[in-house]
Amino acid sequence: MNEFEKRLARHYDELKWLYYELYGSDKQAFDYFCSMLKKCWLSRNDLLRELDEARENVPTWYAGNDMLGMMMYTECFGGNLQGIKSHLDYIQECGVTYLHLMPLLDTPKGRSDGGYAVSDFRKVRPDLGTMEDLADLAANCHEKGISVCLDFVMNHTSEDHEWAMRAKNGEKEFQDRYFFFDNWEIPNQFEQNLPEVFPTTAPGNFTYNQQSGKVVMTTFYPYQWDLNYRNPVVFNDMTENMLYLCNQGIDIIRLDAVPYIWKTLGTNCRNLPQVHTLVRIMRMAAEIVCPGTLLLGEVVMEPSKVVPYFGTVDKPECNMLYNVTTMASTWHTVATQDTRLMKHQLASVFALPKVYVFQNYLRCHDDIGWGLDYDFLRTFGIDEVAHKKFLNDYFKGDFKGSPSRGETYNDAPELGDARMCGTTASLCGLESANKEAAIKLDVMLHAFLFTQSGIPVLYSGDEIGQLNDYSYHNDPDKAVDSRYVHRGALNWANAAKRDDMNTPEGKIFSAIRKLMSLRDTQAVFSNSADTWLVETGNNHILGIGRYYGEKTQKEKMLAFFNFSDEAQTFTPDENLGGLFEYRDMITGERFTGNSIGQITLEGYSFVWLLANL
Repeated sequence: MNEFEKRLARHYDELKWLYYELYGSDKQAFDYFCSMLKKCWLSRNDLLRELDEARENVPTWYAGNDMLGMMMYTECFGGNLQGIKSHLDYIQECGVTYLHLMPLLDTPKGRSDGGYAVSDFRKVRPDLGTMEDLADLAANCHEKGISVCLDFVMNHTSEDHEWAMRAKNGEKEFQDRYFFFDNWEIPNQFEQNLPEVFPTTAPGNFTYNQQSGKVVMTTFYPYQWDLNYRNPVVFNDMTENMLYLCNQGIDIIRLDAVPYIWKTLGTNCRNLPQVHTLVRIMRMAAEIVCPGTLLLGEVVMEPSKVVPYFGTVDKPECNMLYNVTTMASTWHTVATQDTRLMKHQLASVFALPKVYVFQNYLRCHDDIGWGLDYDFLRTFGIDEVAHKKFLNDYFKGDFKGSPSRGETYNDAPELGDARMCGTTASLCGLESANKEAAIKLDVMLHAFLFTQSGIPVLYSGDEIGQLNDYSYHNDPDKAVDSRYVHRGALNWANAAKRDDMNTPEGKIFSAIRKLMSLRDTQAVFSNSADTWLVETGNNHILGIGRYYGEKTQKEKMLAFFNFSDEAQTFTPDENLGGLFEYRDMITGERFTGNSIGQITLEGYSFVWLLANL
């Protein structure tokens, strides 16, 4: 029995049961699925199989505190894939061990939604390179200890995809891969329960297609056609497309918009039980064909909807998930200078099993949506609509005294809602007069990011404090999408200043590297460490405790973050449990005692204190 047969046998009963449950005991489709898995396994090269074996022996290889991610658009960082390869030394200098390449598969120009309208899942955009270039880059990254992540857009295809083109021409087999309707009767029934993803730029969830004379489901944009996963052919072929990318050396598959992939009339078509069945099958498919590969779920929803995508310990689904709620709560805390919502949010995260691995981030390629816990905020007299307006006004710089500079996205005045765009540095105020305060806030937020368990991920350019790029207003293909304000090309001239401590670039780069170096080397940052909130008696101050204890090595860390722009004095309610020496991890200053005592933090500053117990 070869390795493939052993892995298939390990999962076969569950795989068959779940597949039959979804697809009505369709033996032919299931047999094809299994034969497809074997074909993909046979296509996997020896180096990737060696990597699979090494990672199977250390199944938590991705959960170490030495992991640092960076996400980037290929064209913005290196021009093309070969350009990224030529800058791998810079990526290593940043301390990055996990490289997330934003969508780079073939898309139609002007109708790509930032690369999320894929016309060919096995072809790289010609201006970025070839599939061979992608495989070569992945191999070079592996040599340097860098894992590669790629988006897999599974909810829909571009209307220019071969399947969609054949569907337009009236081929029923391919219309059955999407949601086609002869008239608006059923689409209108769907619309009664379906929210709109982009109510301003793409209202509605269906589009009339002139060529076929039918109505097609388009949840995101009219040129993105939703795939019908009720059809086993769709699931079989899309899973094969995913495994094809894994065989190019992709280590982490980001499942884009995964909550949307199963549609049922009379529901909101979000997070349906069948979605979890599909993800569980995909997880088993990866463990059979390429067990060194991970699934990262993109679930941009409230925590109660996010956590189920981890699955269970016995039947796991995604290996990792985004910690989107903490990201949004972070910027809320910056604007309000009040940590109570953040404490409420972190209390939920800290209570989760340690085996759950989140990706933590300050900014990403997307907007900031204000999906906060308004039930909690209402206890302080905060109204949802008014608060969203305040947050957007603050980060646009329209609120008196705000140093922030951002732009709104998908503004919907009738709903009192909009989302926010901007780089970390610009939202911190680096475009305004008080640059030193902005740099302090930027560094403090990164220190908070690195204090959390999970994998911290930087957005390319944040390591040097890159500002907003307003030039997108002059590009007709981008002007309607304000997310491009933070998707500007990396300014390599500014990156060259990263060693000059007289520049914002040098100050931010040096600070982030020092923070990451400490995180990399101190066991207290391990994902297995205990984490808790430390009460400070001051709503401007966030306190976090971490404890790591294995064998003879016991470390306790207390971290405090001042979200106010003014100095704050507080006394932490935390005892070291005896007379111990503790030190400031940044300055090296040492103290002795059984309590921390009174602390004063300047505006937008932080302290990391470590005690060896």
